[in-house]
Amino acid sequence: MIVLVLLMTTVTLARFGLVDFVHDLTFAGRLTGAVLLVVSFTTLVGAAAVLDHCIRQSFPYSGLVALIGTFAALLTNAMLLVQTFKDGESAGYQALFSALTAGSAYAVFAVWRTSVVIPAPKRVAAAVIVSSVIAIANFGYQNLYQPNQRETRPIITLSMGKPVLSKDRTAFAVPVDITLHNHGDVGFYVLGTEFHAMGKQVPLSPKDRLRQQWRTDAEQWSKSSDFYPLSRREIHQPGELVEAKPWMPEGNWVESNDTFTTRVVVQLPMDTPYDQVAFYASAGLARKDRLVLQSPLNFVAYSWGREKVPGWMKKQQKSGLDSLIYRARVHENNAIDEHTRVPRLITVYWTFGTHGAKVQTSITRKGEENRIATQAESGEVSSRYGLVNLVTGPVERTLWDIKSRR
Repeated sequence: MIVLVLLMTTVTLARFGLVDFVHDLTFAGRLTGAVLLVVSFTTLVGAAAVLDHCIRQSFPYSGLVALIGTFAALLTNAMLLVQTFKDGESAGYQALFSALTAGSAYAVFAVWRTSVVIPAPKRVAAAVIVSSVIAIANFGYQNLYQPNQRETRPIITLSMGKPVLSKDRTAFAVPVDITLHNHGDVGFYVLGTEFHAMGKQVPLSPKDRLRQQWRTDAEQWSKSSDFYPLSRREIHQPGELVEAKPWMPEGNWVESNDTFTTRVVVQLPMDTPYDQVAFYASAGLARKDRLVLQSPLNFVAYSWGREKVPGWMKKQQKSGLDSLIYRARVHENNAIDEHTRVPRLITVYWTFGTHGAKVQTSITRKGEENRIATQAESGEVSSRYGLVNLVTGPVERTLWDIKSRR
């Protein structure tokens, strides 16, 4: 039974350790893979030592090697058991590591009862303690500290160029440069981007506006993403969508210390009724050290099409919001979670309507794509997978000087 427990531990740890050592997304994860490979070799040698200690006794220290192997199996199986119950969702792996932990605990007890001869017990105890502390510290760093380390966030900037009139002076174009700066040491997947321009009419009151009108404007702050200024003469009205488009291909990525720049051009007729135009840009990103995005990020449905879409999206349609839906498979950043957790899908919603556009992302279990997550669940998912929503704007420009060039 002891040999069987050690051999099963060897196979399991070698499987996880090899994948992590070769493919994990972080240095700490690859170090964990190396540790698992070392422990798997130790348990394999321990299994051979158990056979020698119990049958042939040809090696004088086989009992000590068997004890070290069983203790290494117990410590590692116990930590993996904690990990699978903390984050894992596979009942099979939870049962496996429960059995291996119980079996390795029995193995340590059984080998210890055979009166193992331990030369220089203080040195051996010190070596065991030091190796245990290192293993536990690595496990804690990988599973406790690293997921809660300080976040890194790229920055989006908008800058407007000089407006250009058409040859017949009936229209004009405003160039806008969008730049994504990633000054951190982590790369990001680009899940979705959007740029949109909003036209606003801002008539002026012929006399000073009253205090109650200021209060009415302030009441709108809780009902809209736009904050109208409390102005003595300006009468702000809700903006209307002039143009919206993606500005970077979905499924692409921006590496650490990298910069991406693109230019969009917004065109308007000279007789446009708007007094101001406001520009916005946003992006949904995911950290490349927290997940693996399985390309491609496929388009799957229109909210107004015949495909099945969530009920909340149908409600959005009634309020004037339409969406395009993209989806892809995501993989965990380490072998243990990849095998012990249910497969996940990432969904990107590119939403637009009369009063703006936005990008939303969510990661859910396969088969639960249409379920609405609670705020706590959304926060946990965003933290675990490094989801980042960047928004910049409004960057505003008055149009009176351009319209006066007729």
